[in-house]
Amino acid sequence: MTAPLTYPERGGTRGCLPAGYAHVDRNEPLGRGRPAFEHAARALSAWTMHRRAGLTVTASGPTADVGVVAVLTLGWRRFGILAPCRVVYTVDEPDRRGFAYGTLPGHPECGEEAFIVELTPAGEVRFSVRAFSRHASLLARAGGPVSSGVQRLITDRYVSALRRLARP
Repeated sequence: MTAPLTYPERGGTRGCLPAGYAHVDRNEPLGRGRPAFEHAARALSAWTMHRRAGLTVTASGPTADVGVVAVLTLGWRRFGILAPCRVVYTVDEPDRRGFAYGTLPGHPECGEEAFIVELTPAGEVRFSVRAFSRHASLLARAGGPVSSGVQRLITDRYVSALRRLARP
């Protein structure tokens, strides 16, 4: 899918989150040690976290690499909410790994979400989710607070799923 992103602030989750959007900035512990970090980083990159959080993932590549398009589905395929997105950047450092994706046309939201796993110098494995978004579809706008609540629920499920997947 070569469609353009639905927002202009590409890479905006790397620094200060842009104004005019709702923000998510979570940082949660997952475990301790290099094995937990490696397990979490692999599960994140291979879309396993998303699947374990209850989403169906149809991606153009097996791992979250720049340019890979993923259609995330919440609910049943025929009756679910489709959320197309494209990976806009990756992080691949010895003690930090992850990626961010941006929304494509058809996504109920407009914005970007980043997922980063980090091994701290003290040996703690931490997971951060940073996002900026606003409702894009009529359904999301009509849902108002319910749509925002669904986003919070999905973020909670990401954290829980990756915490379980980080166990060596």
